[in-house]
Amino acid sequence: MDTTLQDPLVGQVLDDRYRIDARVAVGGMATVYRAVDTRLDRVLALKVMHPTLAADASFVERFIREAKSVARLSHPNVVGVYDQGADGAYVYLAMEYVAGCTLRDVLRERGALQPRAALDILEPALAALGAAHRAGFVHRDMKPENVLIGDDGRVKVADFGLVRAVDTVTNTTGAVLGTVSYLAPEQIENGTADPRVDVYACGVVLYEMLTGAKPHTGDSPAQVLYRHLNEDVPPPSATVPGLPFELDELTAAATARNADVRPHDAVALLSQTRQARAALTDEQLDALPPGALTETHDTAEDRTSVIPRALGSVPRPLPAEQQLPDAGGNAEDRLNRTSRLEVPPPLEPTRASVGGPGNRRRPSRAVLALIVALLTLGVGAGVWYINVGQFTRVPALLTKTEAQARKALADAGLEVRDVERKYSTTNKRGTVMATDPKAGSQIRNDGRVTLTLSLGPRIVEVPDLKNTPLEKAKNDLRDRALDPGMVTRQFSDEVERGAVISTDPPVGTKTKPGTAVALTVSKGSPVDVPNVVGDSLEDARAELQEAGLKVEVEPERIFSEEDKGTIAVQRPGEGAQLAHGDSVKLTVSKGPDMVEVPDVSGLSKDEAKAQLEAAGFKVNVQRWFVGDTVWDQSPGAGEEAPRGTEITIRTR
Repeated sequence: MDTTLQDPLVGQVLDDRYRIDARVAVGGMATVYRAVDTRLDRVLALKVMHPTLAADASFVERFIREAKSVARLSHPNVVGVYDQGADGAYVYLAMEYVAGCTLRDVLRERGALQPRAALDILEPALAALGAAHRAGFVHRDMKPENVLIGDDGRVKVADFGLVRAVDTVTNTTGAVLGTVSYLAPEQIENGTADPRVDVYACGVVLYEMLTGAKPHTGDSPAQVLYRHLNEDVPPPSATVPGLPFELDELTAAATARNADVRPHDAVALLSQTRQARAALTDEQLDALPPGALTETHDTAEDRTSVIPRALGSVPRPLPAEQQLPDAGGNAEDRLNRTSRLEVPPPLEPTRASVGGPGNRRRPSRAVLALIVALLTLGVGAGVWYINVGQFTRVPALLTKTEAQARKALADAGLEVRDVERKYSTTNKRGTVMATDPKAGSQIRNDGRVTLTLSLGPRIVEVPDLKNTPLEKAKNDLRDRALDPGMVTRQFSDEVERGAVISTDPPVGTKTKPGTAVALTVSKGSPVDVPNVVGDSLEDARAELQEAGLKVEVEPERIFSEEDKGTIAVQRPGEGAQLAHGDSVKLTVSKGPDMVEVPDVSGLSKDEAKAQLEAAGFKVNVQRWFVGDTVWDQSPGAGEEAPRGTEITIRTR
């Protein structure tokens, strides 16, 4: 984790959702942070494009394309993308956080890997790429930095930032995207990129895992590109004697300079990889012969770049007398940085390029010198744009203080037109939160820039809403940038029905805009519900209305002990408290439910009891003499009695 520099985003909340806790890695186009999704309370990785690039529509488009592309992939070996958005000048992707390391970290620490370990990493990476290829995508930037190895051993492919739909791949005329050590010859020569360029890059990665070194190296990107185009990747066993022939064949198949000879996609290469593994013994898989190379890999070949292309011609290494002098920093420093180099297209070739490299039109020494100069001076300088001298670009000013912003503009030959101030919950008070024109915009050297400075979060105070009618109270909260929250009601002898009794947070509390304020609203003074059971409907209605209550009569009448036409049930019952204007529901009685009493004389006690209970009566047993036979019952057989009446039986 990179903690060498103080990062202004660490500790901030991006897009009012993502709290940035730590910086994980810095690349040429974006910085990756460990963050927390405050809505879902989960740890994730936040990939934030450098603000200087956010003004470049092509880079933003590529960022969004990455989100949409990976979102379409559902594979356990692909780093998932959860969200994509922007907050001011910060364009971001919210991605799955993989706790662990990259394959590059492993190679730095261990150098060459045992064949079994190399294949254990290669196979899931190919499975991920295979899913992308079958879904119609090409990764275009496979390298050890983009292979993540979790603490649980899972392998995942990350950074689909250069992903391109297979059916949209075309020849480009201005630049080549990728990382020089892993570019396929056809990418360098004509810019085409189909699934076979990922196959080539995986072959280079396999070579690197087996040997601890890259197959093609050089003092400059131009030399590396030349060797990719004109030299085959050597067999790994030439560097590490004793490696099985099957691994040499697998590497050669994946890195064939002729794309037509390579496996057509990652799925095909995965099949060949599994066949190669099956042909090896355990001793061969676990062997690590002495003499395997170990390197410190942190060169330009490891970083994603945009490399100039001259219509099929690749810059060849210049003789020593034509090399340009160092322009600041040593060669290693320059090769460690990321760049996007834009160069004018060369003159049209005088004849068609056919056959091998010897038949191509070679660029003139002047053109080669220009390309090498751009590579020498441009690599590591960030993003260079070749413009006429009267224009410059607005520098990145976000998170800077006003004084720092003014100085940066002055250094760029620009002036401040105006300073505006706005509230912000994500930008520190006194720092720049926006500029007009935006960072990266082209502007004349004497142009002026408007700065928008943060006032910090706006603080609002909860107003006194007591005795305020509910709807007016809600509007008052909205006028103060607060949100009306949950409404609860309670009785009050002091506050009129429908008006606010209190708030939570309480009156005078200072809080940020958007805070929800709960309201307690009065139901007025309580009304004690009178007992109207047994009263006639007219009397019950009058008594309840006099108490300030409304009456609702249930349409269905029921049998009850109450006389027909009187109130059988009321809800709520006597003693309950209601607010003035609340309703009481009344159910009218149909009178008792009369049932004919069955004749149980001569039956046993248990038989008589069961028959009477089945008819809806209660049973009282009286034993007069020793015996179990019913000789008398009251009420008598054939009489009608209300359902639920107690029937007495006597036995002897």
